[in-house]
Amino acid sequence: MKEFILLMHADATASEREADWEGYIGRLMEEGILQGGSSIGEGQAFRKQGGPAARTHPLAGYLRIKARDFEAASACLSGNPTYEAGGTVEIRELVVS
Repeated sequence: MKEFILLMHADATASEREADWEGYIGRLMEEGILQGGSSIGEGQAFRKQGGPAARTHPLAGYLRIKARDFEAASACLSGNPTYEAGGTVEIRELVVS
């Protein structure tokens, strides 16, 4: 199994309900793929030289999951409240060495 991180951007076009998150997280836990996650608060970006890279939308939270491959990780988008509300969910494979 590989590990992936789902990064939820704060750009949903509709509102997300807390109850939707509870059900979604519960489903991932029942499937045994949820490895952790959290909401993400305000922050700043830094770069040693020059200004930080432009950000399109701040991150709202992340989930760490186990999945067979990228396709299986992408299947976790179904029911994700940010995704279902028209927001961006970025999926990245975690390179574990």
